[in-house]
Amino acid sequence: MSGPNTSYDPVRVAALSAEEVERMRAAGVAAVQGAGSLEELKAVRLAHAGDRSPLALANREIGALPPQARKEAGMRVGRARSEIATAIARRDEELQTEQERRMLLDETVDVTLPFDRDPRGARHPLTVLQERIAEFFVGMGWEVAEGPEVEAEWLNFDALNIGSDHPARTMMDTFFVDPPSARTVLRTHTSPVQARTMLTQPPPIYVVCPGRTFRTDELDATHSPVFHQVEGLAIDKGIGMSQLKGTLDHFATAMFGAGITTRFRPSYFPFTEPSAEVDLVCFVCRGAEPAVDSCRTCKGEGWIEWGGCGVVNPRVLVACGVDPAVYSGFAFGMGIERTLMFRNGVHDMRDMVEGDVRFALAFGSEV
Repeated sequence: MSGPNTSYDPVRVAALSAEEVERMRAAGVAAVQGAGSLEELKAVRLAHAGDRSPLALANREIGALPPQARKEAGMRVGRARSEIATAIARRDEELQTEQERRMLLDETVDVTLPFDRDPRGARHPLTVLQERIAEFFVGMGWEVAEGPEVEAEWLNFDALNIGSDHPARTMMDTFFVDPPSARTVLRTHTSPVQARTMLTQPPPIYVVCPGRTFRTDELDATHSPVFHQVEGLAIDKGIGMSQLKGTLDHFATAMFGAGITTRFRPSYFPFTEPSAEVDLVCFVCRGAEPAVDSCRTCKGEGWIEWGGCGVVNPRVLVACGVDPAVYSGFAFGMGIERTLMFRNGVHDMRDMVEGDVRFALAFGSEV
């Protein structure tokens, strides 16, 4: 087969016969269509369109044919190879599309899958209530003031008319921070924030101070060594008890609903004079007969203790750089835990600090 051989009859060259070329073409097209992946198609391409494929080997036999037979044999083999190449290109495109579609399906995030298979957390109701109180006062034009929880002893006591030998100093059950020479404490109330505000901001002052406070109380159903307070301070010209009463009535209505009013009972606080305890009219029986006699919430009193308040003591104004001859003011303070217990019927303060998410989930996103 190294050169032309005129005695060859092209009909008798088996590899170039029409039947054989058709068989090789059909086998190649069938193999291409049966390829189920790009890797399989690559193997088919080598077997039926590569340099060692049957049609490629048959094509080499054309040179040994007589000149008059070469054209017909060449056209026959060329058509067969072209059909296989076309089939390979078409199948390659199909497999590429299928692979891309499969990749998209595999990487798709099914947003209809259950989203709550892992337990969700919840915002603590104390946090939500604290924010709600702050938003209430901001809506009245007040500002929210904050201060450090580790506080100077002077700001926590002395600036508020609680001297070193004052009995109220021991009543606070204070956590003192080492070393003693630093004279710092864990704040026992948020009143130091009021003192800081008066020291840094000229009147008029209208601030509300929510935050965490600390006292050496035992943890039980109604006490905790770590608790939250909200205190308010208003310093302006002509401020007195009447403005205080109106503010607290408005605050009580926002917290407990329409018709809730407050009353003042005379009391004593070093930083206010006069001072008063703030009571809420019972939000269950509303203090009305005959329901009040059997009311378990107020125990027949018709009123519930809520917090303390009063007119700012002139000594506190002087200590914080405010002229009491020009300005006066009022201050009040309530426990946020106590407010939450009233609003939502929580009977044990320990439920608020144990960290059980079921307690927070019961309140939803609002309280």
